[in-house]
Amino acid sequence: MSWLTEFVRPKIQKLVRRSEVPEHLWHKCPSCEQMIFHRDLAKNNHVCQHCGHHMRISARDRLELMFDSGKYQTIELPSVPVDPLRFRDQKKYIDRLKTAQAKAEFKDALAVAHGTVGGHATVIAVFDFSFMGGSMGTAVGEGIVSAAELAIVQDAALIIVPASGGARMQEGILSLMQMARTTAAIEKVKEKGLPYFVLLTDPTTGGVSASFAMLGDIQIAEPGAQIGFAGRRVIENTIREKLPENFQTAEYLLEHGMVDMVTPRSELNATFGRLIDMIRRPKPGASVVPIKDGKKADSKNKDATAEKAD
Repeated sequence: MSWLTEFVRPKIQKLVRRSEVPEHLWHKCPSCEQMIFHRDLAKNNHVCQHCGHHMRISARDRLELMFDSGKYQTIELPSVPVDPLRFRDQKKYIDRLKTAQAKAEFKDALAVAHGTVGGHATVIAVFDFSFMGGSMGTAVGEGIVSAAELAIVQDAALIIVPASGGARMQEGILSLMQMARTTAAIEKVKEKGLPYFVLLTDPTTGGVSASFAMLGDIQIAEPGAQIGFAGRRVIENTIREKLPENFQTAEYLLEHGMVDMVTPRSELNATFGRLIDMIRRPKPGASVVPIKDGKKADSKNKDATAEKAD
């Protein structure tokens, strides 16, 4: 009996038992709820192959997607005071920062890198929504200022990719001050005549949308991105009216003139490269064909007509 229970039975159970499936192999689309294999999702730039829903991606994936051949170089951002207000709610702010930094690739919710887009020197600042909801504190403000200064030094185009819930509440008034600081930094870029673009991704809300995120020379958004200032429920309770179903989506803003283009993720590099080329090209892309003087042409036609009449 022991031979059957200790040897034969385990062998049979091993043959028929289902092997454990590792986590994160399959992802459910939040829009259509279809299951997608992780390799297929990564190959398609984290866009659902069934419904086209654009899922959130990391800052590093975003940089690889937007720069030519995925090649870029990140910069070290200035250090800022940690927990200047000694803020505490259910947990100390400094502990929240340590937890977020342990999981994130970068020290805060922003990464700044430089390289080329469409062959043109470009600086890109990308938000990481996984870091405390991409909230904008003093570190993010310093990062955007550094990105603007780098673009001026390199005579490069500047692209900012927000993905944020707004200002970081744990830094109080210091986080709100970043709205003015980042706006002033963008104005310096524009004064130098350098292109400034914003790629609005899901979500772009709060103090971020109320400052630098809406100041681009050309506003581009990803399909389905939520873009706005206050939340839908807050607005409905304030105006006491029901809002449209697609309210605050990229497509709704495009229809109402708040966004210039809605561009799929796979076309971003080519689109930005073409826009930078159009703005920065010193000479026409093709040879200029001279146009004859209209008056001379008309007089020649009249003379020819008179000769035929004679």
